[in-house]
Amino acid sequence: QVQLVESGGGLVQPGGSLRLACAASGVIFRRYDMNWYRQAPGKERELVAAISSDSKTNYADSVKGRFAISRDNAKNTVYLQMNSLKPEDTAVYYCHARWTLQFWGQGTQVTVSS
Repeated sequence: QVQLVESGGGLVQPGGSLRLACAASGVIFRRYDMNWYRQAPGKERELVAAISSDSKTNYADSVKGRFAISRDNAKNTVYLQMNSLKPEDTAVYYCHARWTLQFWGQGTQVTVSS
């Protein structure tokens, strides 16, 4: 059974930081490209950051220089370090795994507000 379990979301003030984690089970993690998406109320789900199986990274323009994606294949976990958070970063953040199949996590809420 494949599971992607996100953690680390919460409420943070503008300018603050959060680190999201996504623990995968039931997959050969090192073969999967891993992505973080987010969806704000009333908006389409958008790709925030991506890391390939060989650890190449890509970011949405809106988060470049503030967010960093990384992976630990020994722990079957992908991370999203989010710094200098803005109110517009408020969304549900989803972990996504893609290789021959694709899987989604259940999402974790990130709220940036004073």
